[in-house]
Amino acid sequence: MRIRTIVVLVLFFAGAGRAATDAPQTMRLDYFHSGNDQTEMFSLDEVVIEALPWTGNMQQPLDTTLRGKYLFEIVDEVTGNISWSRSFSSIYGEWETTAEAREINRTFHESLRFPRPAATFQVVIKKRDATNRFAEAWRISVDPDDYMHHREKAMYAGQVVAIVNNGDPAQKVDLLLLGDGYTAAEHDAFIAKAREMADILFATSPFGERKSDFNVWALAPHAAESGVSRPSTNTWRDSPIGARYDSFRSERYVLTSDNKAWRRIASSAPYDFVEILTNTDTYGGGGIYGLFSTAAANSEWAPYLFVHEFGHHFAGLADEYYTSSVAYEGPAEIIEPYEPNVTALLDPENLKWRHLVGAGTPLPTPWPKQAFEEHSLAVQETRAQMRADNVPESEMNELFRFTKEYSAKLFASSEYQGVVGAFEGAYHEAQGYFRPEQNCLMFTRTDYFCAVCAAAIEKVIDEYTKP
Repeated sequence: MRIRTIVVLVLFFAGAGRAATDAPQTMRLDYFHSGNDQTEMFSLDEVVIEALPWTGNMQQPLDTTLRGKYLFEIVDEVTGNISWSRSFSSIYGEWETTAEAREINRTFHESLRFPRPAATFQVVIKKRDATNRFAEAWRISVDPDDYMHHREKAMYAGQVVAIVNNGDPAQKVDLLLLGDGYTAAEHDAFIAKAREMADILFATSPFGERKSDFNVWALAPHAAESGVSRPSTNTWRDSPIGARYDSFRSERYVLTSDNKAWRRIASSAPYDFVEILTNTDTYGGGGIYGLFSTAAANSEWAPYLFVHEFGHHFAGLADEYYTSSVAYEGPAEIIEPYEPNVTALLDPENLKWRHLVGAGTPLPTPWPKQAFEEHSLAVQETRAQMRADNVPESEMNELFRFTKEYSAKLFASSEYQGVVGAFEGAYHEAQGYFRPEQNCLMFTRTDYFCAVCAAAIEKVIDEYTKP
């Protein structure tokens, strides 16, 4: 396995459309992001030269989708020209909207990855202001030839497995599936699960139609124990990637805050996007645009979790559900969201997906909102009690199946089922925000994206694959 995997990587870099020496090096800027709900500070950790050459699309160096809360730019120090940019979101950006951010300061480790410039440059991080316009938040000058930059080794290259191999990473979307909480004896189970999740992703439109635009890699550093931490049940594991449940005290929210650890592991493979598969069966996952997504690989709902959370990470899609509890606090003022699949409908005539709305479809669009809310809120109360009682996961799965069946029957009887409009209830809010269709993978545990989400996904695929 080790020899085969290294040969695959060498062929990709040396023979698939360009020589490895033609590609710039991959540079990573690691930094600390600190503050509270009122103040924010950035500070340099270190600059890293990763072992593998840059595999991103050099034909589209500037981000045109702008789906994140933040934006970084690589700026030539002499000319002021921007050579690279990408928008992104972060754990800090979510945490600062929680109640805890009003009480204490916290620090999160973050990274920016980009093709190594030839001359001294500046890294500029911008953040959306109260009107969602980007404003500069931090700027730092970097000499790419500084001998103090850390040279990273591809320590796990021999464990990387090609799940889907469609060619030169520079012309493909490279998805890396990282396994966390898998022992050496469970490695084959991880690879089987990675193949299963990749098949599920490509069985979902529009990913299926664009499968040839993807490479999928899998890597799971061996863990000493099976599983990952779940603090609310006093379950603790020192897993290699550090994924755990209960992020922001939300029992189902799975993240890792050990950015340095997973970046060092991931740098052994080509990647544009990362999904972490946890060796657990308890329902849970998470997704942050441009950072990573997570899914409990052994959950009955892993297919939904994998694709839903990847929608957040890959395309910057917002949650369309609003009856489930979340750690975030709602906005003080309703403004138009920057995410592509939700709207405040402040100007119906200029609705961001107006071109998909059929003639005669009312805005807002009627749907059985009251019946859905009554059912969902009752289910959430039951769910909370079941988690407090730590019932077997099989009982929780039964509740989820019941909810899915109820929603499907309710929506099937609606006049505007399958129609693009503006359905109130989205963005974790019951009022003031609207989603494009009555149902979608970003709203319930269904298996399809609405037309607006699908179009948003394709736009990202194009940015990573087209000239």
